[in-house]
Amino acid sequence: MQLQNDVMIIGGGLSGLTLACFLQKKGIEAVILEASERPGGRIHTVTGSLDTPLELGATWFSDIHVHLLELIEELGLTRYPQYSEGISLFQTKSFEPPQQFFIPAADIPSYRIAGGTGMLIHALAQKLNHSCIQLNKKVIAVKQAAHNLIVETADGTIFNAERVVVCIPPQLAAATIRFLPELPESIRQVLPAVQTWMSGAVKFTLEYDEPFWRTAGYSGMLYSHAGIVTEMYDHTSFEEDKYGFTGFLNSSAAAYSPEVRKELVLNQLRELLGAKVMEPATYFDKVWNDEFIAAGSPVIIRPHQHNGHPAFFSAYMGNRLHFCGTETAAAFPGYMEGAVIAARLVGSRL
Repeated sequence: MQLQNDVMIIGGGLSGLTLACFLQKKGIEAVILEASERPGGRIHTVTGSLDTPLELGATWFSDIHVHLLELIEELGLTRYPQYSEGISLFQTKSFEPPQQFFIPAADIPSYRIAGGTGMLIHALAQKLNHSCIQLNKKVIAVKQAAHNLIVETADGTIFNAERVVVCIPPQLAAATIRFLPELPESIRQVLPAVQTWMSGAVKFTLEYDEPFWRTAGYSGMLYSHAGIVTEMYDHTSFEEDKYGFTGFLNSSAAAYSPEVRKELVLNQLRELLGAKVMEPATYFDKVWNDEFIAAGSPVIIRPHQHNGHPAFFSAYMGNRLHFCGTETAAAFPGYMEGAVIAARLVGSRL
C-alpha cells in the first residue's frame, strides 16, 4: 500500500509534534510515524494508583527556556516552581549521617507543568487530526525517488512524501534506518556518534498518600554518592493534593530487576526519612535504554557529543530530507527547549 503526503515526520516526541503543529499553521499536511505504542518520546508521564502524575522522563525547565515557555502559554498549560523548602540532604558515605542544607529561593527557579509534562504532549496531539499520528510504525528505510522520497515501515507500509523530517535521536536513526542512496560522508560520520540525552539514565518515582517529609521539615531533595538513589526531588502536584518523589538511580541499577531496585530505593530512603517511606502507594521506574532511544553500541566520549552539529542544518536527498529533534538544536540540545527550537527552525524551512 502506498500513501502520498506532503511531509512525513519520523518520531512522535516533542520535536515531531511541535513541528507538525507548526506546519499545520502554514497549511502543510504532515503525518507522524511513531515506532512505539505512545507519543511523547522522552516525555513519559504515568499515573499512580492515587492519580498522581509521575514523571519517568523529561520534567524540569526554567525561565531561560523561552521557546518552550511560549509553547506552554500558547497551549494554555500552567507551570509551577519545583518545591525546595526545608531541609535537603547530601549523602557522601553510607556509614556517615547525611549532611543537611537549605537551598535559598533561586532567581531562576526550575518549573514543572501542572498535570505532568505529558500534558504538553496531549495538548499538541489534540491540535492535530487523529489520523496525523500513526503509532507502531517503525521506519526502516528512506529512499530517494525522482520527485519525492519513499518511506518504508517495518510492517510493509510504503509512504510517498514530498519531504521527510527525522525527529528521532540521530544515533538511533543511523542504526535503524537505511538511507538510499547513502547520505554524504559529512553527516554519515556524525550520526552514529551523537550522544542521546537520557540514554542510559534510570529514573524512578514514588507515590504517597501524604507528604510526611514536608511535615517533618524536609524538602524531599536528596543528593547521594552512597546509595542507589543519586538524585531525588519532591513530586507533589500543582494542587498540592497528590504527593510523591521523582529522581534518578545510579546507572548501574539498570542491571537489577525492578523489584530489587524498589527494595534498594526504599531501604536507602528509610534511613534518611523514616519508616513511612516503606509504604508507597506506587513505585515506578524506567531504564532509558530501549529500542526507541538507542541501538547498537555508540561510542560516546562526552556529554552532548555532536549535539547541534553544523551537519544538521543542511538538507539531504535533493533538499527533501531534514534532521530535527533536540540533539540537532544549536541551543539547549538534549532539553525540551532544544526540541522546540529544532522544530521551529526546520518548520521555517519547509
